[in-house]
Amino acid sequence: MEEKLLILLLAFFCTAKIYAQTNGTLSVSVTTSSAGGNYAPRNIVAIWVEDNSGKYVKTLLALANTRITHLNTWQASSLAAGNEFNKTDAITGATQSSHGTRTCQWNGTDYSGKLVADGDYKVRMELTDKNSTGNIASFTFTKGPNTQKQTPANAPSFSAISLNWTTSVTGINPEVSASNSFIVYPNPGVGQFTVIGENIKSLKVTDLAGKVICTSQTRNFDLTDQPKGIYFVTVNTETGTMVKKIIRK
Repeated sequence: MEEKLLILLLAFFCTAKIYAQTNGTLSVSVTTSSAGGNYAPRNIVAIWVEDNSGKYVKTLLALANTRITHLNTWQASSLAAGNEFNKTDAITGATQSSHGTRTCQWNGTDYSGKLVADGDYKVRMELTDKNSTGNIASFTFTKGPNTQKQTPANAPSFSAISLNWTTSVTGINPEVSASNSFIVYPNPGVGQFTVIGENIKSLKVTDLAGKVICTSQTRNFDLTDQPKGIYFVTVNTETGTMVKKIIRK
């Protein structure tokens, strides 16, 4: 019963990991226009990503210099995350002398470079041409394994908007899923190991040089007499062969 519970928990968490952090690219395109300020057509603009709860994720574009503090919404969002005016990986530039099409991309990571979980996110846009807050727009999209194309309705100062999410994951390799359906316990271990999983027919342990250390027709094997280091367990099941790395400490 305990073994089956471990298998179920392992399968749940591994599957969640596979599906919950999809690699991909969000391409953003928008045409800007005046917010009615006294500096028009000169303008400053920022585009960034927030999660569905409004938490700052990453800046995609920041075209502003000395008047950057007038992009108040972007400033507040990045400040709340402890990284005011963060521009990591963003397209940057000075105050724009005219309006035009702005493009940028998001690679699915936060400002620290960590791939974020799948789910709903917001693309925020802010533009001003005065010494105060200008126009702000927000568009929700879903980061996940499915391609998504959006052409939201125009908003003040923002038109011809395009949000295209394309994933670099076209499917889940069955062998990858299968390899996550069993574990070697304990790992690291001092000698006695057990393979936990279903439909295991046999297993083989090799060292880094590929030398076969032992084979077994059961779930258990013993490395007590082997030196400390890294080993590989090849598990043969009814559906294929998978390999796990273990550490003998």
